Amino acid sequence: MKIALPSQRPGLRRFSRRAAVLMIVHAAVFTVAYFMAFYTRNDFTVQQDWLANFVATVAGVVLLKLTIFYALGLCHVSWGRVAFGDLTNLLWAATLSMLVVASIDGLFLSTGQLPWIPRVRRSVILLDWAATILLLGGLRTVWRSIREELRPMFSSVPARTALIIGAGRAGEMIARGLQAASAKPYYVMGFLDDDPALRQTRVAGLEVLGCLDDVGFLVRKRNVQEVIVPSGYLSGRQFRALLTECTEAGAELKVLPGIDELLSGDKVLSRVQLRAVEIKDLLRREPVQLDDSAIRKLVTGRVIMVTGAGGSIGAEICRQVIRYAPLKLLLVERSENALFLLQQEFARLQPQPAFEPLLADVTDEARLEQIMQLHRPEVIFHAAAHKHVPMMEWNPAEAIKNNVFGTRLIARLADQYHVCEFVVISTDKAVNPTSVMGLSKLLAERFVQGLSRHSDTKFIVVRFGNVLASNGSVVPIFQDQIRRGGPLTVTHPGIERFFMTIPEASQLVLQAAAMGSGGEVFVLDMGERIKIVDLARDMVALSGLAADDIEIVFTGLRPGEKLYEELYFDEEERVATAHQKVFCARHRPADLAAVEAVLDDLRDVLQESPERIRARLRRLVPEYSVGQADEEAEASNMRRLYAK
Repeated sequence: MKIALPSQRPGLRRFSRRAAVLMIVHAAVFTVAYFMAFYTRNDFTVQQDWLANFVATVAGVVLLKLTIFYALGLCHVSWGRVAFGDLTNLLWAATLSMLVVASIDGLFLSTGQLPWIPRVRRSVILLDWAATILLLGGLRTVWRSIREELRPMFSSVPARTALIIGAGRAGEMIARGLQAASAKPYYVMGFLDDDPALRQTRVAGLEVLGCLDDVGFLVRKRNVQEVIVPSGYLSGRQFRALLTECTEAGAELKVLPGIDELLSGDKVLSRVQLRAVEIKDLLRREPVQLDDSAIRKLVTGRVIMVTGAGGSIGAEICRQVIRYAPLKLLLVERSENALFLLQQEFARLQPQPAFEPLLADVTDEARLEQIMQLHRPEVIFHAAAHKHVPMMEWNPAEAIKNNVFGTRLIARLADQYHVCEFVVISTDKAVNPTSVMGLSKLLAERFVQGLSRHSDTKFIVVRFGNVLASNGSVVPIFQDQIRRGGPLTVTHPGIERFFMTIPEASQLVLQAAAMGSGGEVFVLDMGERIKIVDLARDMVALSGLAADDIEIVFTGLRPGEKLYEELYFDEEERVATAHQKVFCARHRPADLAAVEAVLDDLRDVLQESPERIRARLRRLVPEYSVGQADEEAEASNMRRLYAK
């Protein structure tokens, strides 16, 4: 293999050529500045004596200044993207050059040690300093202005008119980035900001034209094509209102991703990267602030095990855990394909994290005990569960086996093998459950709560609502229905759900785990409920379709489904914790013997029909009630029987 020497590498050759050109330009500017200093000092007249002085000293002064400017990196700065920091560096370099020239003049020339070099007047040195700053700063500013202001006018690609939401630092960055863009030039009309103090001021040379309520009027008046907003700048409610206004006025709403979003993807940071509006923007919640020190103490240098590692939440918990450098991460998953995809994802990471993919079913006692003996996990995140409500109504025995008996098995093993922390992922459907799935999660909650009173392991429950865009959730279903041309199926016009993003839920699970001392039920702050029909309309709008292009059909509540979910039982007290987005549901302690008795009773009916299983569940668990859809189905059956 032939290895290119440094001088042969194309990148270095381009760099050297560019530096040489910039040094020639700087040398020319220094010469002109030095001449202007003499010319100004002598009342703008050309005289033989000072001209001779200039000729005798110009080479030395220019060489000295070139050396200083090159050493300080000012001969490598891109003039097309000059910023305030570059002008500050110019000031320091010019000042240092002036001081060095003055020092040489005072130490050597004034004492006659270099008699062949004439002295330079101090006023000329000071004027040269000012002229250098004026010429170089002015040339750089003019060059950037030509690049950003004039070049788009002659570009073959027509400039798009834009308004920017927010005149703060993020908005200013967007404005400067768009003005410097070459691939897709923009003509930025100005800013919109609700801060009254910014009204009719100018930021980055652009006027703050009004507040957010003015967006529709200004889009129509100025023929604005795009309205640009920084990711996370607006709440979900504000974002939905802005999208509606822009759509009705005929402008496209674009989002500048946050820095965490840019770093987590394949996007580059060298220019403004706008993207289309996504559903997570419309349901935006405040960014999660984590107590990194507590989470590092929980994870770093320890063996962490995640069950259900191939699912939406399990996989994201794994991604979050990897960030905190565990000694080893055990990926426990029964779906071979899901585990393979996660293994491939982690195998691409650099540096390579320590992880091990383990095919296992949480109901397989022999396999789980083998894993516990071999790897000795110190922390377990138990995310393995059946989660689809209607599916579990059709298959209640599987819900009980996986969600209840699987949890009991792995929790008992955690106690037996002295696991330090055991975290169970629960759901709002466990509160006043009307579905077998919700009831199974309630029984899992109560079992680990009861076991925590008899174990050194810290058993912790984390309860939250729907996770946006998780596998099989409403967002991917709507996306598929839109691709097919509709209709969008919504069960009921009044149905509402809590939503949070997958990363947010996973981060808060880690936060709650780090805070727990054992026996707690932590409830994540889910914000406001969202109507599913509104979510459907938003997704139609985000697809670039009109409201009447896609039909929305109401199909009726499904078996086990409620109009709205709850996060707390009536008898539970909501208690604040040290983290503003994590609460504790204070409850009556669960009795392990009573829970075990219910589970033993359930084991006897798992081979029975779904109707028999649900009937036994209603008898054993008072909190379990028949959902509205089940009541309607039972009433229909009664009517048919009566008719016969």
